[in-house]
Amino acid sequence: MQRVLVMGSSGSGKSTFARRLSAMTGIPTVSIDALFWKPGWIESGRDEFERRMTEAAREPRWIMDGNYMRHGAGELRRELSDTIIWFDLPRSTCMLGIFRRIAGSYGQVRPEMAEGCPEKIDLEFFRYVWTYRQQQRPKLIEYLAGLRPDQSLVCFTDRAQADDYLKRLALGQNRASIH
Repeated sequence: MQRVLVMGSSGSGKSTFARRLSAMTGIPTVSIDALFWKPGWIESGRDEFERRMTEAAREPRWIMDGNYMRHGAGELRRELSDTIIWFDLPRSTCMLGIFRRIAGSYGQVRPEMAEGCPEKIDLEFFRYVWTYRQQQRPKLIEYLAGLRPDQSLVCFTDRAQADDYLKRLALGQNRASIH
């Protein structure tokens, strides 16, 4: 594992998992949200975001937390990754995750966010998470269908599986081919 994508719905635990995996492996994390957002929740321009994503993807080692598949650098990230971690969790788990996150960090900037983007209540974001399985999940499945045989896909359908994966990794029992 040298280049790892951590993907799935917001509120699924991707960022927490990426930070924990980074702490265990020494592989640096890259938050795609931090590359995309500017202070005050202003979106980066497409060209600027593509440039920043491409620069990050060309680094020799990374754990990238986030989706953003529709951009050209999404294809590059998939091509360069050796491992993809997919959090395919139920809607209820993800919704609860974002409510807990907001309750715990409202008004503060989370570690994986861009400076000047404090946690907030955002109804559009709630709708995105609520409809993720119907609207975004099929796009992610299509994206993952483009993986090569030499790339590993690890899918978690609950957070306990992610915790177990990290525990096994800590014990030296995980292999990149575990699915």
